[in-house]
Amino acid sequence: MAIVRALFVYPVKSCGAIALDRARLEAKGLQWDRHWMVVDASGRFVSQREIAAMARIVPAFVEHGVRLTMTGADMPVVDMPVVDMPVDKPLFLPFAPRGNEARVRATVWKDTFEALDEGDEAAQWFSQALGVPLRLVRFAQDVTRLASKQWTNDEDVPTQFADGFPLLVTSEASLAELNARLAAKGAPPVPMSRFRPNIVVDGGDAFDEDFIDTLSIASEEGKEGESGTREVVLRFTKPCARCPITTIDQRTGERDGEWPAEPLDTLAAFRADPRVDGGLTFGQNAMVVAGAGECLAVGAQAQWEYRFEE
Repeated sequence: MAIVRALFVYPVKSCGAIALDRARLEAKGLQWDRHWMVVDASGRFVSQREIAAMARIVPAFVEHGVRLTMTGADMPVVDMPVVDMPVDKPLFLPFAPRGNEARVRATVWKDTFEALDEGDEAAQWFSQALGVPLRLVRFAQDVTRLASKQWTNDEDVPTQFADGFPLLVTSEASLAELNARLAAKGAPPVPMSRFRPNIVVDGGDAFDEDFIDTLSIASEEGKEGESGTREVVLRFTKPCARCPITTIDQRTGERDGEWPAEPLDTLAAFRADPRVDGGLTFGQNAMVVAGAGECLAVGAQAQWEYRFEE
C-alpha cells in the first residue's frame, strides 16, 4: 500500500509549481497543468533548458485565475515598446479566455498545433522577466494533442503543453536512494522539485515504478461532488528520461557551483534505461485509465499492480 504525499501543477510550462492539497484530474492531466506555455518568435516552446530563470516565475491560484510573480534579481530590460508592463508587477492570467485571442502555431518537440496568443501585455511581461523577446500562449480547448501512441498501446491519450504525457509520477523511496548515493560522494541532496512531478507517492522500494503497470488512488470526491470513496486508475506508459533541468535549483534558477551536473552525474551510474535509448530515468509518465473528473488528495491511499512480461 502506498500514500499520495504531494500533488503539483505547473500552470505555465517550465515555470514554478503550485503545491496542492487537492487537485481535479482530467483525461489530459491535473486541471490547469501546463495550460500556458512560453514561446519564441517561431512559436517553439521555451523551457529552463534554455532559460533557467523561468524557475523564478512563481504561480499562485487566485480568484478567477493565476497570478505570476517574478522572484529574485532583476532581469535585463528588453526593448519591446508594446505596453507598459514592468516585471515587478504580477501578471494575472484569467482561467476563462477573453474570446478574442489570435490563433497561432505552437510547437512542443515534434508536435505543432494551434494555440491562443495571450496578447501584448503577457508578451511584454515575460520578455522583461526573462531578458529575450517572448510570447505566451494558452492551450485551445478545441485542439486535441495526443501522446505518442508508441507508448500508449495505440490509445488516444490527450495532453496539453506537457513534454509528452498527461502526468508524471515519482516515488519518495527512489529519491531517498538517489540522495543516499549523492551523500556517499559528498554531494548535497536534491529535493523532489528538481524532477517536477505531478504526483509523489510514498511506499514500496526504490524504483519499483520501473515495474508497475497501473496505480490506483482512492478519490475522496465524486465527479459531481458527491461524498463517498471512488477510484482513479493511472497506467504507467514511459520511463521519464531526465534532462539538465534537474540540475537547476527550482527556487533560485541557478546551478550548484560545486556540483553543477548533479543529480545527472549520479543517475548516469545506475539509471541508464535502454527502453528510452539509454536516457537517465527518474519517475514514470502516466495516462488516465479511469477516474477523469475525480479529485485527488494528499494522504489518499494508493496501490499498484506490477507489470509481468513474458
